[in-house]
Amino acid sequence: MDRSAQNIGTGEVRSAHRFDTERLHQWMAREVDGYAGPLAIEQFKGGQSNPTYKLVTPGRSYVLRRKPPGQLLPGAHAVDREYRVITALGGQGFPVARTYGLCLDDSVIGTPFYVMEMVEGRIFWEATFPEVPSAERPAYFDAMNATLAALHAIDPDAAGLSDYGKPGNYFARQIGRWSKQYESDVEAGRVAAMDRLVEWLPENVPEDEPRPRVIHGDYRCDNMIFHPSEARVLAVLDWELSTLGHPLADFSYHLMMYRMPHGMSAGLGGLDLAALNIPSEADYVAAYCRRTGRDGIPDLDFYMAFNLFRLAGILHGIKGRVARGNAASAHAAAMVEGLEPLAELAWAQAVKAGAS
Repeated sequence: MDRSAQNIGTGEVRSAHRFDTERLHQWMAREVDGYAGPLAIEQFKGGQSNPTYKLVTPGRSYVLRRKPPGQLLPGAHAVDREYRVITALGGQGFPVARTYGLCLDDSVIGTPFYVMEMVEGRIFWEATFPEVPSAERPAYFDAMNATLAALHAIDPDAAGLSDYGKPGNYFARQIGRWSKQYESDVEAGRVAAMDRLVEWLPENVPEDEPRPRVIHGDYRCDNMIFHPSEARVLAVLDWELSTLGHPLADFSYHLMMYRMPHGMSAGLGGLDLAALNIPSEADYVAAYCRRTGRDGIPDLDFYMAFNLFRLAGILHGIKGRVARGNAASAHAAAMVEGLEPLAELAWAQAVKAGAS
């Protein structure tokens, strides 16, 4: 089954993620302007971390994102941070869903949650954009590139997000965070390549960016909603990993699509990009650099190793949630089969950057 079939659409709320619909209805009636029931609830197939639901009423539909129930790692699944950054960026004119309300009271549905608008459009689960005519694909890549450059142009102070991240070198901070999370998640087990990366990465951190920016943290084609018929991004989704940090960490994470093997996540590796009319990695980098005033990207191989390590860390966390029985997605167990190959790919990028 391909990623599109696995992730597109909604279904019945999974048993582990059910809650009292009436209590949510009462909260919506109090807190959301213009809300009117009756309320029906479906669960989106996609999403690994925070369970996401479609709330259907006669007048309009909404989206609810919640912290998952069960045993969780400290600091993970902070839906209040998601709500804060989406609300702030929307105020700056960046394409995000409109937010309607945040609830931190566990007594409503069992865990904290927020409600936002249901943006109608298209989500592409494969970076080849197979549903788009070949002649139009460069415009979709350009839209992704321009949207990320626009995010990195936003002044965190102007957006009210100056305290959204911790001080210090972003890469050192993130390597420490993901290494600690990897090592503490004992149910997920150990991976040899991850152990090597935990040792090598902290010793090879490049200089930090002098001007931290809001970074998305998981910027991929399947985390954005495109206009129903145009190459235009209407909303960027899934801000759980967002923070203040190095914009090149964000861009190089997005750029991993060029290095990931086709069939692994939304990878383009090994495909004939010219035949698919998809811009080359070099052209895509040049477009971002042009938009952000950069003269190339030194240390790109380190950034790739770091981001692949981080993505492997995310899969490792999913593996732990599967073991503990609180993974949000029905196909999470199948996803974690890619953990070891991804960790090996991360180490291969580290070798390109000088590891031995």
